[in-house]
Amino acid sequence: MKGGMQGMLKQVQKMQEDMARVQKELADKTVTEEAGGGMIKATANGHNEILSVEIDPQVINSEEKEILEDLVVAAVNKAINSAKKMAEDEMAKITKGLLPPGMNIPGLNLPGF
Repeated sequence: MKGGMQGMLKQVQKMQEDMARVQKELADKTVTEEAGGGMIKATANGHNEILSVEIDPQVINSEEKEILEDLVVAAVNKAINSAKKMAEDEMAKITKGLLPPGMNIPGLNLPGF
């Protein structure tokens, strides 16, 4: 049984190393989402940070300020949600098959558990 436990601990250690590597890589991965038919675009990285917001000059109109603000919020929220999904998918690749469904090891903060 000792060999089995050591093997599992090695797998967990490798998984932690892989998770740390993916966390670093997520800073360089981006997603871009849009609202208003592409008039507003927001780009976020895998750490859920908004990197940029692009606004088509045609929609900049002081009389429609509230609509523009709503479109910016919508694009930003979509970008953040896509970034979260991207990060969860990347982490799931690491943990897939290592643990039975629903099992979590305290301190690992595994997605979906």
